[in-house]
Amino acid sequence: MKRPSWPSWMPVDPFITVLLGTVGLAALLPARDTAADVASGASTTAVALLFFLYGARLSTREALDGLRHWRLHLTVLLCTFLVFPLLGLAAKGLVPHVLTPALYSGFLFLTLVPSTIQSSIAFTSLARGNVPAAICAGTFSSLAGVVLTPLLVAWLLADTGGGFSADAFLRIVLQLLVPFLAGQLLRRCGEWRSRAKRVRQGGGGRREGGFVTRHKKVLSLVDRCSILLVVYTAFSQGMVRGIWSQVTPARLAALLGVEAVLLAAMLSLTWYGAKRLGFGRADRVAIQFAGSKKSLAAGLPMASVLFGPQASLAVLPLMLFHQMQLMVCAVIAKRRSHDPEEFTAAGRGAATRTAAGTAPRSG
Repeated sequence: MKRPSWPSWMPVDPFITVLLGTVGLAALLPARDTAADVASGASTTAVALLFFLYGARLSTREALDGLRHWRLHLTVLLCTFLVFPLLGLAAKGLVPHVLTPALYSGFLFLTLVPSTIQSSIAFTSLARGNVPAAICAGTFSSLAGVVLTPLLVAWLLADTGGGFSADAFLRIVLQLLVPFLAGQLLRRCGEWRSRAKRVRQGGGGRREGGFVTRHKKVLSLVDRCSILLVVYTAFSQGMVRGIWSQVTPARLAALLGVEAVLLAAMLSLTWYGAKRLGFGRADRVAIQFAGSKKSLAAGLPMASVLFGPQASLAVLPLMLFHQMQLMVCAVIAKRRSHDPEEFTAAGRGAATRTAAGTAPRSG
């Protein structure tokens, strides 16, 4: 896999800039009355479309192929869905002096979201880590998050407007699970057709990637436009209800500080904890980048379903954490790419191969 080249300065995700512009648009021109009803209906459709595409992209085959490295994947899952939530629960002691109850709910929600796939792969590749493991770990986390995140929200946030009622359960099934499973079914059907086509052609020819793979750029644009619509609808509802009066610059600064501590703790735990568990350097890189990050693409639509009118404050901590993790992990990945430990191991491997190649043959 070709390693991505990151700029020398800390990156600012362009999509975050567009998201902030969408938030500004919702603040200046929030959807009201009939427009709000239309935007809400379009947002509901967009969430279903997002999870359909989410299911169509995730490869269960890649996840199953990585089962032989189960210790690594289990470590990432525990970091994502156990250690992160425990740290989120520990932050409850900061309410109300540092975080407001609403901001704390959003902060806890971000700790329940699955890990990323794309950025975990990119950073692992840049840091010369185990890229196949990062692919499988991210896929495992995303597949598990479709079920685990709503269940954890129902359990831990039941008293903050994000819990389960019969209506909430029905929304989760119809807007998240059903489209996701339909996308998975479409992907499997495409794989079966592709396999049958190769068999008819005698096993030769180019392997087809299916509709989603062939139209990746177009679907990525649809993906992001859908997320922008969800964000606009959520923040419009927040403006109409006046919930932004609860957030002051001092509270935002405090939230950023708490998130910086959370990210630093997870980056340290995943790196040094993986070392204590006996993982090699390449696996530790994959664990660090897959186990310390949270998915904005998965978290935003989930929040719109789980929190309803309170979604705008629920996704704000996730949006800030997403940009912070990209900036910090970019710096770490570039430093890891020049890690003396990696080059020492590579040198030993090269010397061993050279010795083996020049050794006299017996008999």
